[in-house]
Amino acid sequence: MNFSQVIAKELGLKQAQVQEAVNLLDSGNTIPFIARYRKEVTGELDENVLRDIVERLDYLRRLEQRKAEVLRLIDEQGKLSDELSAQITAATVLQDVEDLYRPYKQKRRTRATVAKEKGLEPLASWLLLQYPGVRVDPQGEAAKYLNAELDVTTAEDALNGAMDIIAELIADDAALRKQIREETWRIADVVAAASAKKGKERSAYEMYYEYREPVRKIPPHRILALNRGEIEEFITVKIEAPLETIQRLIDMRYVKTGPCADYVRRAAADSYKRLIEPSIEREIRAELSSQAEEQAIKVFAANLRQLLLQPPVRGRIVLGLDPGFRTGCKWAVVDETGKLMKVGVIYPHTGKKQREESKVALKKAITEFAVDIIAIGNGTASRETEEVVAEMIQEEGITAEFILVSEAGASVYSASKLAGEEFPDFDLSLRSAVSIARRLQDPLAELVKIEPKAVGVGQYQHDVQPKRLEESLHGVVETCVNVVGVDLNTASASLLQYVAGLKPAVAKNIVAWRDENGKFKSRAQLKKIPRLGAQTFIQCAGFIRLPDGDNPLENTPVHPESYQLAENILKKVGHTPQDLKDQLREVRQKLAELTAEELAEEFGAGVPTVRDILDALQRPGRDPREDLPRPLLRRDVTHLEDLKEGMILEGTVRNVVDFGAFVDIGVKHDGLVHISQLSDNYIKHPMEVVAVGDIVKVRVLGIDKERERVSLSMKELLPNASLA
Repeated sequence: MNFSQVIAKELGLKQAQVQEAVNLLDSGNTIPFIARYRKEVTGELDENVLRDIVERLDYLRRLEQRKAEVLRLIDEQGKLSDELSAQITAATVLQDVEDLYRPYKQKRRTRATVAKEKGLEPLASWLLLQYPGVRVDPQGEAAKYLNAELDVTTAEDALNGAMDIIAELIADDAALRKQIREETWRIADVVAAASAKKGKERSAYEMYYEYREPVRKIPPHRILALNRGEIEEFITVKIEAPLETIQRLIDMRYVKTGPCADYVRRAAADSYKRLIEPSIEREIRAELSSQAEEQAIKVFAANLRQLLLQPPVRGRIVLGLDPGFRTGCKWAVVDETGKLMKVGVIYPHTGKKQREESKVALKKAITEFAVDIIAIGNGTASRETEEVVAEMIQEEGITAEFILVSEAGASVYSASKLAGEEFPDFDLSLRSAVSIARRLQDPLAELVKIEPKAVGVGQYQHDVQPKRLEESLHGVVETCVNVVGVDLNTASASLLQYVAGLKPAVAKNIVAWRDENGKFKSRAQLKKIPRLGAQTFIQCAGFIRLPDGDNPLENTPVHPESYQLAENILKKVGHTPQDLKDQLREVRQKLAELTAEELAEEFGAGVPTVRDILDALQRPGRDPREDLPRPLLRRDVTHLEDLKEGMILEGTVRNVVDFGAFVDIGVKHDGLVHISQLSDNYIKHPMEVVAVGDIVKVRVLGIDKERERVSLSMKELLPNASLA
């Protein structure tokens, strides 16, 4: 199989593009490096396409390995015909290979194998001929196979055994199984019902107690909900296809007319109900679950990317608050660089006196360190803590603002070895307060310290394969880190390990070298790091930043292999790399007059590379996250009781799922904008119009005070709509 040709056709690419990408990948190059620094070679394939190529390449290679294994196993049995070999070789999906291998697979003892041991295979072959238009006696033929020693004592015993053999033969028919599978996908329903064990007791799965939906239409998130409900034993789930339709397919292939036709028909019916239907149901449910998991992973990955790329709040002193009721609210103040200044605990929710004392303590800390922003974790007691902070701001006339920050995964970080090394003298909740404050200052640098799956911006992420989820989310973090770039002199090992080419051990070696020798002055010094070889340097160098390095080019995405080209471009406008620090405005104006095409021709370089260099030289030290909208800061709170239908509010999108988006509007629970209320135009998925971190205007549709739920709408809202 020509992998590049197959993948190119599937993804709508040129075969040469795919082949070059495969060559680069097989040579040990990382996806971020290929996407950024080998654009001419691949025809500017981006990271998403490259990851699709990797995924399909892995599948096709596994497919080829399985084909070779199946061919060998069948050949060892002496049953490999030219026709069968050609069918297996031509298969393009693993399921087809498994269907073709099924008749030759070593089986456990079945009713058919027992019948064969009794010598009834010839009788089965005789029945299959069915003899249309011929007078034969099945009972008489069956009587020839009576054998008391083998427990075949009547003609009926012999005929039943022969039908078991026919049933298995039909079930092993690869072409028929494929036809039945496709027809089941087309006409079957997913059917759910309340389980006998728990009956119709109140649960999150009540809508599935009497439920039916076509297999071909059921959305992915509903499959995961059904799976979870089944695991928790609230419901039973099955695939139901019209029996008559499927049976007709089998009969058309195997049942003729004649004195033996009824036996074959009975065997065909048994084959479907006992062997084919349960197997096809398992396959379809597995495929539905796999598709649902892939969608859940895609949603999680997209949300995680948006969360990681939230704009940093630089140059601000932040007080982080980890809310709690009985155990109090832990707070931590960090300076503009994230350095810890002071920690403490307040108990605003244990009585009126303690509430007032807490306000005094907060005011003291805010005044002492000139705190600009208070970051409040959005977990237990967060809204109650918001009220205390808002009261203090209003009563004391404090200029600081507050914001709710996702604390998903903060407890995971607090209990980690890394947190223990950073803050060995603090208990877990105090560590969380520091993490919450730093998340606001630089979400990416702080969130990489946590397992991506613990960040909590997905749908049903706990119901998907952990390994597949981990692989996908690792790729997202890697992409984000390399898009932003990493300051070599301040980055933690947790952050460095996501830089293209760097492994965790090498990242730790970099930090150790820095601690021992002081700040890096050039990217080339990385070559002194133990276990960081020439190939690794090539992969990682362009993603490293040195704001105070000897060469200003090292605070840009320009790769060392292109330094000469960058210097030539600067020389053309009468400047040197040093002028990027001292005369940036003048350099920028002159470079803006150049065209990438003309420069590429003049210097014998690729247009994409020259275009990227021009962009980098005009914006040294640029953080792409700074182009995004700022987080929404508040000075007061909104209560559920304050809401009225029709009110227009501003909020922050906290999570996006298949069926809508959850928006923080300042009340205890995030409001839901259902997919049908996200846009005036038809959309297939919420991510077409919103992303995690977006600041949006919403209208209150409905308020369920008993369940503390708010339904929202973004439809028919003009950009200049006035807020409540």
